[in-house]
Amino acid sequence: MPMNSMSSKNLRIKALSGAVLVLYAVCLRPAAAAGQPGDPASAAAPATAPAGASAPVVVSGTVADEASRAALLARLREVFGADRVVDQLGIGRVSAPADWSGQVRKLIGPDLKHISAGQLTIEGSKVSVRGDVGSEARRREIGDGMAASLNASYTVDNALRVGAIDMGARTVEFESGKAVLTPAGMRLLDEVVVLMRQRPDGKFKVIGHTDNAGPHERNVALSLARAEAVKSYLVGKGMAAGAIAATGEGPDRPVADNTSAAGRASNRRIEFRLAR
Repeated sequence: MPMNSMSSKNLRIKALSGAVLVLYAVCLRPAAAAGQPGDPASAAAPATAPAGASAPVVVSGTVADEASRAALLARLREVFGADRVVDQLGIGRVSAPADWSGQVRKLIGPDLKHISAGQLTIEGSKVSVRGDVGSEARRREIGDGMAASLNASYTVDNALRVGAIDMGARTVEFESGKAVLTPAGMRLLDEVVVLMRQRPDGKFKVIGHTDNAGPHERNVALSLARAEAVKSYLVGKGMAAGAIAATGEGPDRPVADNTSAAGRASNRRIEFRLAR
């Protein structure tokens, strides 16, 4: 990011909901999805989520000119949606490496949605990324991808941590519109139990999410009921109840556009995270 003649300035994005990301997405991509395309919530006419339902992405710092500011904000809004981006960027007497704005825009992409509680900081040609991801392979993929996208004058400090259980694109299946696990959902949770046992002292969060179709209160209740159903299954398999917290966030943390069937399916999910 640009360097001020008096002191360095950070260009950062901060999520105001506990996850702190800098210059990239505010929602991490979840480990596993919940709910099926046939859910009544998917078939119903989409409803508008309440104001503030999606955690904002706040970008702050100082850039050299309005063109750089406009280009960065346009990229952020393209990736995360215009309604989620909070502009706190300033313009000041700073200097930046050649094509700094173009290089930074390469860092703002969908891969950042795999990160939870994250922060991306750019100071001149120095890039630092922090937060939780679901696997060591994901950690390397994101860090290596950032380094490969930038020119050779940039350095990337990959400080990501493995802080979630990553089940890839597989879904924890439930009966349509209910908090009742299907046999396939149970089989996937059997794999989750194996991964949890690899962290015998770990505390875990099971977080339910939905799309935004249908009443908001109903979606929040369904997401919580599904998270609690998952917890009950895990406890039944020998996991300590006190080591698992179940919460439901309804449609408030989407990872995809709710205007498409595929996007809504992605948003209906169960997320497994290590508690900090």
